[in-house]
Amino acid sequence: MTNKLNISLEDAPLNSFHKKLAIYSSGAPFLDGYILSIIGVVLMQLSQALQLTELQEGLVAAASLIGMFFGGFVGGLFTDKLGRKTLYVLVLVMLAVFSLGQFWVTSAWALITLRLLLGIAIGADHPLATSLLAEFLPKKQRGSILASLVMMWFVGAAVAYVAGELILRSMGPEAWRWALASAVVPAVLFLIMRAGTPESARWLVSKGRTQEADKVIKKVYGTGFSITDLPEPAAQRQVTAWSLFHSSYGKRIFFVSIFWTCSIIPQFAIYAFAPKILAAMGLTGELASWGAVAITVIFVLGCLLGVRLINPLGRRNMLMHSFLWSGLALLLLGVFKDGAALLTLVLFGSYALFIGGAQVLQYVYPNELFPTEIRGSAVGLATSLSRIGAAVGTYLVPISLSSIGIANTMFAAFGISMVGLFFTWLMAPETRSLDLAKASAV
Repeated sequence: MTNKLNISLEDAPLNSFHKKLAIYSSGAPFLDGYILSIIGVVLMQLSQALQLTELQEGLVAAASLIGMFFGGFVGGLFTDKLGRKTLYVLVLVMLAVFSLGQFWVTSAWALITLRLLLGIAIGADHPLATSLLAEFLPKKQRGSILASLVMMWFVGAAVAYVAGELILRSMGPEAWRWALASAVVPAVLFLIMRAGTPESARWLVSKGRTQEADKVIKKVYGTGFSITDLPEPAAQRQVTAWSLFHSSYGKRIFFVSIFWTCSIIPQFAIYAFAPKILAAMGLTGELASWGAVAITVIFVLGCLLGVRLINPLGRRNMLMHSFLWSGLALLLLGVFKDGAALLTLVLFGSYALFIGGAQVLQYVYPNELFPTEIRGSAVGLATSLSRIGAAVGTYLVPISLSSIGIANTMFAAFGISMVGLFFTWLMAPETRSLDLAKASAV
């Protein structure tokens, strides 16, 4: 490969390395979906086996979310300080070991501890995988490829449900051990794929290691390219993780946290409690179960639509449209709480479809709005804060349904969406046509 036109690496064509790296990095959301979902499949059986109390059941289910809260920011700090490459592999070793360890647990607290450690490792993998991928992708494909990773969460969750059910039906009373330990299989597969991945050239430049960065560029793009083709400022900026808590980067982390939280609270609530919500609106039995499956499929279709529209519409416009139309669907669900079953399913499906734009931007904006020196920390902090939203949504929905009713619950979800729309209108920048250095500059 040559560089006769002296083009920037941001404008270089997508090659096989980029495609492989996207697959390797998809392990973060896949394992997130798998490990968080598999516990729901086996919770009843393991609860009987370990004689869990209600408190212990709740902690087993929530431990991974709590771990992700801590792992996201801490993992981001380490990846900014130590580099992307080492932790990119080490985190999967941790995931494999902790997953396998669940097979031998004999007490509730041992399982809770392992689920907490799994959550820390998953949380750490998000800033690692997405930062590394963002720093290699060309400008034109960066948004759509980062956005497409979000769908892997649903793939991981679906695989967990299928694998968990098959194991429960075939492995007897100790099947829950095999199901929980089964996460070691995808963890090892992604570990093998990630072995040999080079360090981020941008991170090396930010640390003043320009010769190493040049070698990485030549290995990935060909000998016709060099460090001079990388639009990344030299290591001279005094930007640290503390910048995320003040000044211009503080405003950006506030925006990312607000939009992510406002999109994830109704999303997690509806995804986790779809059968219960549908039942409260008059859809019961098998119809409610199939309705929940249909809504899950439409969530994925919404993500696909977001991936297709992220470049034509732009980041800012797509996020505003996503909050507006998904919010209106929630409003109408509250207004027509006693509506026909078909109308209820159509409105739930509309919400799931339109929220896809906000979902896919959860991996795009955090990686584009912060410089290399603090990109991992920013993505990690945003991931951590989003887990609060997920936990709040999951915890409050059953309470809200029983205390204020389905209509007011939907009105509250609509209000949350409008808060997201307002702050998007007020603060969201457009980064579609900018290279990574310009997008992250303030």
